[in-house]
Amino acid sequence: MKFGKHMSRVGKKPILIPDGVEIKVEGQRVVVRGPKGELEKSFLPEVDVIIEGKELKVVPKEAKREPRAIWGLTRALIANLVLGVTQGFKKELEIEGVGYKASIEGEVLVLNVGFSHSVKIDIPKGITVSVEKNVISVSGIDKEAVGQIAANIRKVRPVEPYKGKGIKYVGEQVRRKVGKKAISSSG
Repeated sequence: MKFGKHMSRVGKKPILIPDGVEIKVEGQRVVVRGPKGELEKSFLPEVDVIIEGKELKVVPKEAKREPRAIWGLTRALIANLVLGVTQGFKKELEIEGVGYKASIEGEVLVLNVGFSHSVKIDIPKGITVSVEKNVISVSGIDKEAVGQIAANIRKVRPVEPYKGKGIKYVGEQVRRKVGKKAISSSG
């Protein structure tokens, strides 16, 4: 198989199938089952997914330029499925601000972040949210879902640049600004 300059660096790397992970290719769908659960994803018809022993390969059907991006993307998405069912994904957010707090009530995350009301975010099935002091941990086997819930939580009250109050990802750098100082009137 020779594609010349139309190779995808990500796409051509095979995905090693770890022990305890079962992968089925059904038409344009990949089903990945592992110790943490089962995930499935559809892929575009421009690529083929082939399983050879303990390796899964994503192969473009034609040597056109367009499939290169689809090739790399498909490989990355399938690799995330494998990672999800074996290790899972986790995002952590921290809350900064006097009186700001988060708590979990049943299947709902309750945020008190300086509004006159508390903000409630439903926790979908397959996602685990825990709160310890001022850190909210979002984890699950679906990378997309974990990222989306974490983004929704952050969106409630993004950190403002003056006092640094709000919700941010752990390790996220926020550029601080200096507030306007009182202008002295010299006369």
